[in-house]
Amino acid sequence: MEAVLLLEDNTIFRGKAIGKIGTTTGELCFNTGMTGYQEIYTDPSYFGQIVINTTSHIGNYGTIREDNESDSVKINGMVCNHFSPMYSRTTADDSLQNYLENANLVGISDIDTRALVKHIRHKGAMNAVISSENTDIDFLQTKLQETPSMDGLELSSKVTTEKPYFVGSQAARFKVAVLDLGVKNNILNNFHSRDCYCKVFSAKTSFEEMQKFKPDGYFISNGPGDPAAMPYAVDTVKKILENEMPVFGICLGHQILASAMGVKTYKMHNGHRGLNHPVKNLITGKSEITSQNHGFGVERKSLENNKDIIVTHVNLNDDTIEGIKIKGKKAFSVQYHPESSPGPHDSRYLFDEFIRLMAE
Repeated sequence: MEAVLLLEDNTIFRGKAIGKIGTTTGELCFNTGMTGYQEIYTDPSYFGQIVINTTSHIGNYGTIREDNESDSVKINGMVCNHFSPMYSRTTADDSLQNYLENANLVGISDIDTRALVKHIRHKGAMNAVISSENTDIDFLQTKLQETPSMDGLELSSKVTTEKPYFVGSQAARFKVAVLDLGVKNNILNNFHSRDCYCKVFSAKTSFEEMQKFKPDGYFISNGPGDPAAMPYAVDTVKKILENEMPVFGICLGHQILASAMGVKTYKMHNGHRGLNHPVKNLITGKSEITSQNHGFGVERKSLENNKDIIVTHVNLNDDTIEGIKIKGKKAFSVQYHPESSPGPHDSRYLFDEFIRLMAE
């Protein structure tokens, strides 16, 4: 069946329907990873977004239950060039087509993804609509007008856990309180493999409630949406910092930690999403290839005016802030994803650094 992708600036792409037949809207973004599409689709940080896969073949290795990063598909829509209804991995559970249909996900294939990515790289992130049930442009424009901008949008409360849950053994050496803003499974797996017992709390849990767990450290997770629209999380992190406990933040957690220190965040022209972003560790002088997924960043000028923060990592592509630590406190964060799911393992030492702080 025919499908249409309409962008906010009225640019039109026509292709073939994949996944569920229907209509969907969201902010259009692109991921440059050659593999890991299932992990991308189930990453809560992508909630509310339509993902363009820049690699040419999608679906060729099917899906497998163990690759899910959350309990469900979190993206709003999917765009690709060549879509494969068949798969070759012998351990796969199902085809990507069935996987998307079961998740009620609308997608479009057979379009020039290179031209599309070039367009939004130049024009900047924008909303889009995909439809395989109604290709009338007036109808699609109406749908687009109803779609909120990601700028100023609070989304963590839509993907966080409703009730606290535990990961790991009660006999573990360390107890970690996890503020779930949209946490990925493999982050929790990295803690579990380092002898941590995690209690995962809902995004709007108070510090006082988390403290009852008597943790050895606090983790502020990744997640979707605008950090400037999350004063509840910023207030919680401020109280954690006052308590002088070890704090580790990833992605949105990095932005929330910076906000708790009075640093501003901003909406990026185009976010960083892929598995090959070079980052330099300013403490060691070494570089690392990182997995990233974010559309907001920490404002450099605001950070440089803050004497209580040390910049620890920078992006070698555009010099954006990739890591910070707080002077006089056991608190640090990075903008990228050291759990590397999917992606390289260059940055997993950061989990070990958090363990060291808790051991002290």
